[in-house]
Amino acid sequence: MAPLSCAGPMRRREFLRVGTLAFGGLGLSDLLQVRAASGQPHPDTTVILFWMWGGPSQLETYDCKPDAPSEYRGPLRPIRSTVPGLDICEVFPLQARLGHRMSLVRSLHHQMSSHNDGSIELLTGKTPAKEDPTSTAKSNHPDFGMIASKLRGSPKSGLPAYVGVPRVPFMTQPTYLGMTHSGFAAGDPSQANFHPPNLSLNAGIDGARLDDRRGLVAQLDHYRRGFDLHGAAEATDQFRQQAFQLLTSSAVANAFALDQEKSETRDRYGRHLWGQSCLLARRLAEAGASVITVDALSPVPTNPIYFSWDDHSNPLTGWNLEGAMRWRAPFMDQGLSALIEDIYARSLEQKIMVVAVGEFGRTPRLANPQGVLGRDHWPSAQSAMISGGGLRMGQVIGATTSKAEYPVERPLKPQDLLATMYRHLGIDYRESINDFTGRPVQILSDGEPIRELI
Repeated sequence: MAPLSCAGPMRRREFLRVGTLAFGGLGLSDLLQVRAASGQPHPDTTVILFWMWGGPSQLETYDCKPDAPSEYRGPLRPIRSTVPGLDICEVFPLQARLGHRMSLVRSLHHQMSSHNDGSIELLTGKTPAKEDPTSTAKSNHPDFGMIASKLRGSPKSGLPAYVGVPRVPFMTQPTYLGMTHSGFAAGDPSQANFHPPNLSLNAGIDGARLDDRRGLVAQLDHYRRGFDLHGAAEATDQFRQQAFQLLTSSAVANAFALDQEKSETRDRYGRHLWGQSCLLARRLAEAGASVITVDALSPVPTNPIYFSWDDHSNPLTGWNLEGAMRWRAPFMDQGLSALIEDIYARSLEQKIMVVAVGEFGRTPRLANPQGVLGRDHWPSAQSAMISGGGLRMGQVIGATTSKAEYPVERPLKPQDLLATMYRHLGIDYRESINDFTGRPVQILSDGEPIRELI
């Protein structure tokens, strides 16, 4: 990542970047509040969530039902992995070679059938008060990445504790934690000359130039304080030094510098959004980030049809289940398998826990309007893939009916999955955080770490 030129007057774009620090907007200073760690020091661990927003079908990913009637089993078939009984969909041949490096949970279930409400359930562990199939609700509670930011704090380098690649989940909010614990959106790492927003300045800037920037911020702060009747300006002053540290930190710049990776490594992950996002997630985890989400919305953002995992049938657009899976699965298979391989090859399997999951599963019975196959929303059964984290790999946990309708063995909830993730992060999920009224709110009021994994 090349530093900005230090010659000449400050350009307008640079002015605006630093200006976001001064005016207290959702810029770097909002993401870098000094956090006081509670209790014992937290372990040097990371959770990488491959977030399959839209709701991936359990039958076309990790819970195939080849013996079900045709109107249930779908067009795709399972293949064997390196572990007997741990079969996965035929579109994931690279993951199949890593069965001994992963565990599957096939019995997750909840009751939220709308995208945002289901996402809130999975990411926060809190059930939205009212289920609405058309919900565009925002969370009333922070997600697990925001909780990690609050309780674990940022690395000494100034790297944000919570990073979303290319973006953070849009339906969650930090609410009573404060905006300082919002995730940092890294942008699309598959773009040429990638650098994340607000990190264009790095350790290459000289001292005089930095002093100029400090002076500009001081002037802007002075004028802003004149209109600040409630002391809000003072609350941001303590973040300034850390914000400048992030802007000028070589460690942070290096963490985001994908061009430092060998060309063969970048090719192995795939020169697309999901592949480069997985690679960047590994680098950020190595640099000390607590939580990284990879937003698996679309591996090719310009694709006009398959922009999410929401595989309803739609004869008007041509969206169909088999076409969607055969198009998107190779992107996921390449990026995610490379990430898992690297975690073990680099002896990071104790440090990094990888989870691939969406907000719900899909209806067991296929929808088939005008010959186009699809599945609708189905929170009663969904699957998750887990790798690393010092957990027991090479196993299948839970089971669903012969048609993948409901759990029949070891039913588990999103709260159990979250409790497992919090355990890996060294966070007591029974701990409480006060809301705006001072009322204590438990991080999780339900759920236990999945014992088979521990």
